[in-house]
Amino acid sequence: MATLKLPQPAPEIRSATVVRWFVGPGQSFAEGAPLVELEAEEAVLLVAANEAGALIRPLAAPRKTIFVGADLAQVDFGGAEADAAVPQASSSRREQEVNSEAATSDVSDATPILMPQAGNTMEEGTVLGWLVQEGDEIKLGQILCEIETDKATMEFESPASGRLARIVAAVDQPVAVKEVIAVVADSRASADAYLASLGTAPAAALAAADAAAAEPTPAKPSGEPAPQTATGRIKASPAARKLATQQGVALEQVGAGSGPDGRILSGDLAHAPVTSPVSATASSVASSVLSSVPGGPTGTAQRKPMSKMRRAIGANLQHSKQTIPHFYVRLTVDASPLQAFYQSQKPQTSCSLNDLVVLAVGRAMREFPAVRSQIDGDHIVEFPHANIGIAVGVEDGLVVPVVMNVDTLSLAELAHQSKRVVEAGRQGTLENFGKGNFTISNLGMFGVEEFSAIINPPESGILAVSAVREAVIVEDGALRIGRVMTMTLSADHRVVDGLLAAKFAGRLKQILENPEAELS
Repeated sequence: MATLKLPQPAPEIRSATVVRWFVGPGQSFAEGAPLVELEAEEAVLLVAANEAGALIRPLAAPRKTIFVGADLAQVDFGGAEADAAVPQASSSRREQEVNSEAATSDVSDATPILMPQAGNTMEEGTVLGWLVQEGDEIKLGQILCEIETDKATMEFESPASGRLARIVAAVDQPVAVKEVIAVVADSRASADAYLASLGTAPAAALAAADAAAAEPTPAKPSGEPAPQTATGRIKASPAARKLATQQGVALEQVGAGSGPDGRILSGDLAHAPVTSPVSATASSVASSVLSSVPGGPTGTAQRKPMSKMRRAIGANLQHSKQTIPHFYVRLTVDASPLQAFYQSQKPQTSCSLNDLVVLAVGRAMREFPAVRSQIDGDHIVEFPHANIGIAVGVEDGLVVPVVMNVDTLSLAELAHQSKRVVEAGRQGTLENFGKGNFTISNLGMFGVEEFSAIINPPESGILAVSAVREAVIVEDGALRIGRVMTMTLSADHRVVDGLLAAKFAGRLKQILENPEAELS
C-alpha cells in the first residue's frame, strides 16, 4: 500500500481544492488513468496514475483544500483489490440503505451545485422555491430556483447539465454561501455517496430529509410577536404572504415564525387564526404609521434596527472605500447635441436620456479593456464586453442590476434591456448580479449638479451622472446659452491609472457631444 500525494506542477501553485474523484474506494485503475480533479488558483489539475493499481480510500474529500505534498489517498499500485469498507451500524432501514449505497456507489459522476455568492458581503442565501424536481434532467443555464439574498431575489441558473439526483437545500431555510444545495449525478445513490463523503450530510440526515419530505409537519406558533423590518413590514417569505392572503390570515397574529430571525414561513400559518384580510391590512398599516411618526407621542427620538439591506450596503461600500484606491476624474459635457438626439430618438426607441449615457459608456469601454475588468485577488479579469450595472433606488436602499454586452447593443435593444432589468430590480429580482465590470449612478432626475460615487467591488469604476442644466458656454471666445452635464469618474487605480482614466473620459465626452455620429 502506498500514499498518493498532491504534486507541485508549477512553482507558484502551493495548494489545490479537490473537485471530484474519478475512482471510488475499491475500484481499480489503469496506468495513466485520471484519479482526481483539483482546482488551483490558476489552473485545473488532473492527477493521473503512474502505474496500474486500486484505490484503497481517498484521504481528501471533495471541496477540501490541501497543500502541496499532503496526502490525497491510500492506493495499492500492485493492482490488488482494496479491502471493502465496513459500513457503520445504523438504527433504521433507510440509514442502512444509504450507507450501503454510499459504500458501493461511484461518486466520480457527482457534481455539486453550490449556494452562489452574489456579492462580497453575502454570507447566506435562502431558496424561495425550486422550479425543478429530483430526478429531472437539467441543462446548463436552466433556471433551477429562486434565491433570496440580503439585498434582493434572484433566479439561479444551473452551472451544470445532467440528472438532478438530490435537492439538499430546503425551501425557506438559509444556507451558507458555497455550501451544497443540490447534486447532479447519474443516480441518487451516487449523490448520497458524494454527500456522505463530505461529512456534512450523513446517512441519518438524508433519511431525516426523506421522512420530512414524505410527512411534512406543520409548524406551531412560538407565542412571540411577529418580527418586523425597519419600515414596520412583517418579516415573511413570499410564499407565506401569498398563502396568508389566500387564507385570510393576518401575519401580525401569526407570531414569530420558524425562519431565520423569526421570519414567517408558509408552514407557520397552519395554526394561525383566520381574520378579514382588509381589517388585517388596515391594522398593519395603522401600526406602521404610529410607530414611524418622528418623535412619537412622547416627543422622544426612536431607535430602530438597521435592515439587512442597509447593513449589506454599508458593509460593502465601507469595504470598498477602505480597500480600493479611489481617484476621481471630473468633466463637463456640452449636452445640447445629446438632448436634441434624445428628443429625436425617443419616439422610435422609447429610450431615456440615461440609456444614451449607458450606451455611450459601453461604446467607450469597447476601446479600453482595463475599464471592462474586475479585480480578483491579485489578478485582473478582463471581460470581452461591457457589462454595465445601473444603480436603482428601492424602498430600503439600492440595487444594481446589470445589462450585459452593452457595447454590442443598438439603442433600441439597450432601451428594452435596461427597462426590463431596472423594473425587475425594483421588484426585488436582480439580473446578472455580480457579472458587472462598471456601474453608472445617475442622480440627474433629482436636480443634483455634481457628486462622486463609491466603486461597487470588484468592478473597475463607477460613473456619477448629474442633471442636464442650462449654462453659459464659452466657445471660441464667444458666449452662448446651452445645456451642460457634469460627470465624475471614480476609478480603481489598481486597474485604471490616471492617464488611462483621462483618455477614457475624453473619449466618452467625444461620444456624448457627437451622438448622431457615434450612437446611431
